[in-house]
Amino acid sequence: MDNILAPTTKARVSIPVIALALYAVASGYLMSLIPLMLPHYGLDNSLASWLASAFYVGLLVGAIAIEPVVSRYGHKRTFALCLALFVGTTIILPVFVQSWVWLMARLVAGLAVAGIFVVVESWLLHGDEASRAKRLGLYMASLYGGTAIGQLGIGYVGVEGYLPFVVMSVLTGLAIALVLFGKCDQPKSELITHLTMRQIFKLNHAAIIGCVVSGLVLGAIYGMMPLELVNQGITNADIGGLMALIILGGMLVQPLVPWMSNYLGRTLLMAFFCLLGTLAVSLMMLDDSIRLLALGMFLLGMAAFALYPIAINLGCNNLEPQYIVSATQVMLFSYSIGSVFGPVLADLYMSAEHNLMGYLFSILLATCLYMLAAGAKIKSQLVAGE
Repeated sequence: MDNILAPTTKARVSIPVIALALYAVASGYLMSLIPLMLPHYGLDNSLASWLASAFYVGLLVGAIAIEPVVSRYGHKRTFALCLALFVGTTIILPVFVQSWVWLMARLVAGLAVAGIFVVVESWLLHGDEASRAKRLGLYMASLYGGTAIGQLGIGYVGVEGYLPFVVMSVLTGLAIALVLFGKCDQPKSELITHLTMRQIFKLNHAAIIGCVVSGLVLGAIYGMMPLELVNQGITNADIGGLMALIILGGMLVQPLVPWMSNYLGRTLLMAFFCLLGTLAVSLMMLDDSIRLLALGMFLLGMAAFALYPIAINLGCNNLEPQYIVSATQVMLFSYSIGSVFGPVLADLYMSAEHNLMGYLFSILLATCLYMLAAGAKIKSQLVAGE
């Protein structure tokens, strides 16, 4: 990016937050709907992982390419444009039932969603720093809360016919209207400094690994978890509720992360949440009771959604202010890399005896051990420096 938001005294951000929540409900519904509706349209279940990867490829490219669009058209118009593009790629799915069309649609949807995230996140950075944490808290709550509500559409609206697409189109249309006609402040821009390649390689390695692993885990959960639950004999109504528990766990853990950071270093905090995720997966692998499955899903959501914000915070630690946006782009790029490969790697486990739970267990346990080693190295360096 070539710009960053210049602070103002007050920033009215209710419009983008509400619009994001409406989008999140539609997107959350679609996220779980796609893998489940493949058989209804005569498409092979193996397409699910490739659709998820195509989406994250678009997310990766869009995170880099959206800045010129924002600079030219502004936040409001870009937000509305990305929402319109997203709903367009959604409507096209039941009309053109071909694998390559769906793959291209999800790729373009990834571009649109990257634009939505970049616009809203930069929008909420607009304003005084004192209330920035509160605004970002509203952002996380609206995104995760809306996504959790969207999962319930699987049970209440269903997975067949055109009704799901009508519901998603109406929600996104309301979000577009709110952005275009609602009264809100738009951010202004000023030049910032980009990180050089040498500076990028000097960023905290644990932070970058944390972002990659977050993508590996969340990409697989979004793309493959509904199919994993189907293979376990879970009904569609219960699948929606279980997916909502994952998102709910991610939403409720956000206030705990800053508090826990006061007692644990960020590297050790990532190790803690990876361990929590490993225990959650172990719980689901050892017992197929629906209650234990629900508890495991909730804990897995807490672990999976905690990694990215901790990693970004660690990556931007001690950086001069003009480098923050550039560093954040590096972290988002790292997350997107993981998100692209996560569903494909998880699909390899799905065809073996270990299934998706085995994949998540392996990734989280390996990351936990790495973070513990990295944390011990940092502590030894501090002791040696004394």
